[in-house]
Amino acid sequence: MQVKILWADDEIDMLKSHILFLEGKGYSVSTVNNGADAVEMNKTDNFDIIFLDENMPGISGLEALSRIKEDKPSIPVVMITKSEEEHIMEEAIGNKIADYLIKPVNPNQILLTIKKNLDKSKLVSQTTNANYQQEFRQLGMQLNSRMDAEEWKDMYQKLVYWELELEEIEDAGMREILDMQKKEANTQFTRLIEDNYEDWIAGDDDAPLFLHQVFKEKIAPIVKEEKVCLLVIDNLRFDQWKVLKPIIEKQFRVAQEEIIYSILPTATQYARNAFFAGLMPSDIVAKYPKYWIGEDEEGSKNKFEQELMETQLTRLGINIKWSYNKITNYEAGKKLAESFHQLKDNQLNVVVYNFVDMLSHARTESEMIRELADDEAAYRSLTLSWFEHSPLQEIIKKVAESKTKLIITTDHGTVRVSNPVKIVGERSTNTNLRYKVGRNLSYNKKEVFSAQPKDVRLPSTKMSSEYVFAQENDFFVYPNNYNHFVKYYHNTFQHGGISLEEILIPYIELDVK
Repeated sequence: MQVKILWADDEIDMLKSHILFLEGKGYSVSTVNNGADAVEMNKTDNFDIIFLDENMPGISGLEALSRIKEDKPSIPVVMITKSEEEHIMEEAIGNKIADYLIKPVNPNQILLTIKKNLDKSKLVSQTTNANYQQEFRQLGMQLNSRMDAEEWKDMYQKLVYWELELEEIEDAGMREILDMQKKEANTQFTRLIEDNYEDWIAGDDDAPLFLHQVFKEKIAPIVKEEKVCLLVIDNLRFDQWKVLKPIIEKQFRVAQEEIIYSILPTATQYARNAFFAGLMPSDIVAKYPKYWIGEDEEGSKNKFEQELMETQLTRLGINIKWSYNKITNYEAGKKLAESFHQLKDNQLNVVVYNFVDMLSHARTESEMIRELADDEAAYRSLTLSWFEHSPLQEIIKKVAESKTKLIITTDHGTVRVSNPVKIVGERSTNTNLRYKVGRNLSYNKKEVFSAQPKDVRLPSTKMSSEYVFAQENDFFVYPNNYNHFVKYYHNTFQHGGISLEEILIPYIELDVK
């Protein structure tokens, strides 16, 4: 279909060569010599783009722009002017112009702005496809090599980058190819964890930085020098951080963005307690048994996070004024946002925000939320929508106002599961779909990663003889009522096992702009 252009300029006759140039490129160009006619023609005809001179007799270009936008808000309007006055530029930008050109303009400038506004999607799609096809081969070669823990962090960042890039284009075929490559990456990453995890957490020299080491190695040195707000967003994946990043960057500048390794199980009870204690779970049980609630005990498994943080600060010799704040609902978040000024003198403010974890659980339990977050892209979109309207965004603004450094991290990620794996256990076996702990567990050894508690530095109780972890996109299902639970949990987001999405998590340091 031919692109239709409206060009309004009181010196339109002097632009004949430009118009002939555009018509030679296949565009249809209608012309008027004043703003009022431009407004009327916009009402009666459908143009793809409008070029509008700022200085015309009668109503000004800015007035015409405002009226055109009232009638058709989505039409791209390019302002052309001889003036370089700042207030004209600001007003034009405020009225959501598509571009701003200073006279004299040449035909190629006009052609560029047309392509930028009308052909951008197609051109971006073509370029993105070509770039990913080139990167695909490189990623494939890397996946066939023996990557170490640090190289896997780089690999996952690249996969997330391409996932977000390909999400913006219409080529479903390319996204399917990436999904296949990501699946292969998860298979290889699972092998890496199975082969190395026990040695790594025993202190192997090649071990990556794990979650329980992060406060001591990265956060504590900063806290000793400047005020910090530590924001732990439960269950935040690296791709979810990427979609929240542009909003947070309105107040903050990213000083450091990296990936760290969560621990097994990638579940809140284990990972977040380990983070706050600065210890692996078995060490928490040995040193501070009163602060650990076991799998076979009643009550919240994370109710001693503040106490565990206090023990770590004491061990590190950090004697400061600090606060711990856990947000589990909207009202609690709103209350903290309103009272955050009372915490501005603290050297450290810890905020645990539970919404993303609740979102993943709600998606499992609510048919409506399942439909709203049907796939990875929709899940990210729902996370972004929540954040834009949540008290957390207001809390972050308050952190910026207090001139405090912001550190964002999480305890684990989550993975969308689709492949059921049968397992049998005693009645006392825990209910998590991605890991099991108990006695006399029956399963296919080829389908899981199993470990003795002492080998993976996890608590050993009277009920537990081993831990079993699901891999990639698997989830555990008991043979009883098998079909019902397979259907119920298929395509839900779960955590506790081994996957790139669960283990490789964001750690971000931000400075106030």
